[in-house]
Amino acid sequence: MSLQRRIEDKLVQAFQPERLMVINESHLHAGHQPGFDGGGETHMRIRIVSSAFAGMSRVARHRAINDLLKAELDAGLHALAVEPAAPGEPTRW
Repeated sequence: MSLQRRIEDKLVQAFQPERLMVINESHLHAGHQPGFDGGGETHMRIRIVSSAFAGMSRVARHRAINDLLKAELDAGLHALAVEPAAPGEPTRW
């Protein structure tokens, strides 16, 4: 199973989102470090809307997602951009 799919599965199970996008942005970072060609699954963006985030601060939302994905971060996920929202909150996407 791909890293992207594992992340999606964990987020769905933990937060039951109304909307969810997990985007592999690794290719956008090609050449940023010597020898990195942008392949693989090293840089991910999460866009998620879930009622689980209602009443939570932005920092608390990020911590909840980072805690959930600790194993993936420890295993080599280099960068994680998180765009969490509760239903009814504006998003840029």
